[in-house]
Amino acid sequence: MTTASPVPFRDRLGLPATAGRHRRLIGAHLIDSLGTGLVLAFTLVFFVRTTDLSLAAIGAAVSTARLLALPTALLVGPLIDRYGARRVAAAANALSALAHGGFLLADRAWSIVLVCLLAQVGQAAYWTASTGLVVLAAPEGGRTRWFALVQTLRNTGLGLGGALGALLVGDGGAGGLRLLVALNAASYLVAAVLLARWRPAPAAPPAPTGVPAPGTAGPGGYREVLADRRYLLMVAANLSFVLASMVLSVLLAVHVTAALHLGAPVAAALLVLNGVQVVLTQGPVARLLEGCRPTRTAAAGALLNALAFAGFALLPAGAPGWVLVPGLVLAMLVYNLAETVATPGREELSVALARPERRGRYLAVNQLSWSLGQALAPGLLTLLFAHGPSWPWLFLLAASLVAVPGLLRLERPAAPVPDIPSETGPVPAR
Repeated sequence: MTTASPVPFRDRLGLPATAGRHRRLIGAHLIDSLGTGLVLAFTLVFFVRTTDLSLAAIGAAVSTARLLALPTALLVGPLIDRYGARRVAAAANALSALAHGGFLLADRAWSIVLVCLLAQVGQAAYWTASTGLVVLAAPEGGRTRWFALVQTLRNTGLGLGGALGALLVGDGGAGGLRLLVALNAASYLVAAVLLARWRPAPAAPPAPTGVPAPGTAGPGGYREVLADRRYLLMVAANLSFVLASMVLSVLLAVHVTAALHLGAPVAAALLVLNGVQVVLTQGPVARLLEGCRPTRTAAAGALLNALAFAGFALLPAGAPGWVLVPGLVLAMLVYNLAETVATPGREELSVALARPERRGRYLAVNQLSWSLGQALAPGLLTLLFAHGPSWPWLFLLAASLVAVPGLLRLERPAAPVPDIPSETGPVPAR
């Protein structure tokens, strides 16, 4: 009688088999997210405490910078096609280091616009290129675990950065904030050096005659991408996930404190729950779903989002805390599960549906959905909230449900989406 060989610890965690050969890439992802987490919640606070400008003037300057940065992804796409994702991501981190170093010198509205614009451009360029970094690190059948690992690293870095940032800002003075920004600039510089020194596996053999090789895009540019209705459908469906992601930064704390009349620590605890759950479960969940088509895992994530938003909407404002808190925790657990289920499939679709010779442009169009969604969501969700606390949740629920048929439509046989095998061999699609 033969005994089954034990499952390697790496497999239980859902880690990629090749992760050890790409330590510099892993370190760059983690450090980039750590730097982002350091100042994510303290940008406005920094300029309020280090300049003589009013909060309204600072807010207007930061918003102006973010609006000016909206076209970044579209400008970066051709650069990725020409120079490759690694070089663009390294340059983006170097730009972010320069920008946050400039924070220390900015004391006028125009200078705040400038440094925030550079920071936003660096961040948008990095995340436009980041999916391409996974393509360089993993073969087609092994990308699911890599996308899960990147998501885990991002949440870990953001959580650690946010905690360290809160610790440094706790003294209430400008000194801790200046140290925070200096550390942030240094972290981006380290990430840029790691990426510059990282050497992925050799590129695939040249494409057959008549088809441009990756990184040598032929004529057509964005016109070809915009004519690809299949990819645009995926981008439109992805917008529902963008809006859903904004719950953490825009809606959750407002709903908990203003609508349900609970304390701010409850909202903070829910945010911590999100980070911990995603970090601990993203890899194992991705491993369990390796045999599923990415269209179906993304659709399942959208359905779970809809269920979570229904839970948030149905919580009665006048109920006692012993009813509201467990209800919030349950809805948050479902929301977090939706993130872990959908993320690898969404990322895989953004690559699998793109033509390799213009992958940078395709990823830029996908990143544009994030830029637009993140710019529009704060105003839209707060406007809906002003008409009633349930309205933003119902809107998000509807957006999630609408995304499901769009994602499943991508399975039509005219341009099939490849099944994603596991790293130990092909697994039939479920």
